[in-house]
Amino acid sequence: MNSALKITAFTAGLATVFGASYGIGHATDDTSPKPSTAAHAGHASTAPPSVAASPGDGDGATGGAGHLPGGLQISERGYTLSLGDSYVTAGAPVDLRFRILGANGDPVTDYRTAHGKELHLIVAPRDLSTFQHLHPTRSTDGTWRTTAALPAAGAYRVFADFTPAGTSQGLTLGADLHAAGDLRPVPPAPTGRTVTVDGYRVTLTGDLVPGRSTRLGLAVAKDGRPVTDLQPYLGAYGHLVALRAGDLAYLHVHPDGGPGDAGTAPGPDISFTTTAPSRGGYRLFLDFRHGGVVRTAAFTVTAADGPMDAATPAASASVSPAPEHDGDHQH
Repeated sequence: MNSALKITAFTAGLATVFGASYGIGHATDDTSPKPSTAAHAGHASTAPPSVAASPGDGDGATGGAGHLPGGLQISERGYTLSLGDSYVTAGAPVDLRFRILGANGDPVTDYRTAHGKELHLIVAPRDLSTFQHLHPTRSTDGTWRTTAALPAAGAYRVFADFTPAGTSQGLTLGADLHAAGDLRPVPPAPTGRTVTVDGYRVTLTGDLVPGRSTRLGLAVAKDGRPVTDLQPYLGAYGHLVALRAGDLAYLHVHPDGGPGDAGTAPGPDISFTTTAPSRGGYRLFLDFRHGGVVRTAAFTVTAADGPMDAATPAASASVSPAPEHDGDHQH
């Protein structure tokens, strides 16, 4: 199961090292594939190193070779991400409202569907200690709305991933969100090759190598046995998001293959072909679904010219139920 890396871009500075492994499970009744978004999913077979693959449409990636990474910008190609309120209070659930404005300043009300959704929203603090993949709802006037959990005070980044109707090239726009409260930064812990999420052990193989396409494999096990009945989530058996230290550059990767094709098994192995745009630290978030629950395994890795350090002690991530937002998940 291969996939070409799809790089979009994302946010401003990350603290020294990445956060400890986090995972969140939340029950869901729907067993149909959830939208993952070609808008943030790269399905092209190849992608040049250090070049952003632009979001594709709902039928697959359109590839964006030659386009600069996005997500670091609040406005691009005439479209602007406009947050209703950029200053909120940490702790309680936050009602996020935003609009995508077109070149004429009017809200965009017509989008292309990507994996069943018109828009995908990622919310992450700059230290990457948490991660939320949300699917907001849109009113007829173009206002999007969703509920986000901001557990701690600090600076967060909001990424809107979408493809306007009438276009084939998607966009990832980013904006800052400031959560007031008692800010007490804590250096996050590293992870090893294996992390534990809600009793599931997820093992990472392969290395990120700057400027070179490489294979990453993730194997899921439960109670010491390989999981061979992973369930579709967002149209695939696994979804991978990588955030780069320093600027939170955003890479979203999907397996090349999925439920319904002749050659893709439902676990235990999920593989991705990725190209790290540069040296440095990355935080990997793997979403997978089993037993009707979406869970996330998080890894801290380094893209270097040699293999990643496999001797780093593994970290465990406890899981607690999170509110469901039609396939949204929070880590």
